[in-house]
Amino acid sequence: MDSDWVGAGADVFAALGTVGAFATGFLLLRREMRREASRTEDERRTQAAQISAWVELYTRPDGSRELAFHIHNASAMPIYEVELPLPGAEGTENVEFVGLVPPGQTIRRPAPSDWLRTYRDPEPVEIEFQDSAGRRWRRDEQGTLRESS
Repeated sequence: MDSDWVGAGADVFAALGTVGAFATGFLLLRREMRREASRTEDERRTQAAQISAWVELYTRPDGSRELAFHIHNASAMPIYEVELPLPGAEGTENVEFVGLVPPGQTIRRPAPSDWLRTYRDPEPVEIEFQDSAGRRWRRDEQGTLRESS
């Protein structure tokens, strides 16, 4: 009878070891899947994270000063369908369409002249664009980047 208990104890110990190994393997697999999903998301956002837009006063070649939107593409690929959503009268939204911004370049477009009255310092502006993989992105005035539909 003692040998039966020893055999049963060994079987229980082996079963617990198997369950423990399975649970550990499952937890490690879940962790790796999360890490891979995070890495994939980082790769998707790589180009979009290198795009910025702001409004700033600059001096033109003739010496006059002008308030302008600056759209900077620090990535190695162009961005497409670039738009600057601008607040309009009575809650409407106007869109300044820029089009393409080549890699490594800053495009400048004139800002509405009435913005000059309230301008103090350079500040970020909202931008919407399509990356080279065809995904649409939107960065708000606080710098938050979101994929848009």
